[in-house]
Amino acid sequence: MLKLSLKEGQYVNIGDDIRVVYVGGNGKHGRLLIDAPRDMNISRSNNEPNPQRRKETYYPEPEISETAQKEIQRIIWNERQKKADKS
Repeated sequence: MLKLSLKEGQYVNIGDDIRVVYVGGNGKHGRLLIDAPRDMNISRSNNEPNPQRRKETYYPEPEISETAQKEIQRIIWNERQKKADKS
């Protein structure tokens, strides 16, 4: 399993035909754009139907403290202000 950290607008190519773009988010929600051929089966699911596979592929992360969450929000807000000032 590969774990990546992406900034808005950054993307990951999978093979020659698939591109996954991170378009932003906040809190525990992120938005992705997936550009893939129409014949590619892409499904969204909250649960892996095979419990054995679920155990092998899911690695829960520790919760982020409220202090850290506030600091992240402050950093994001400052970055957006810098962008707005440049415009």
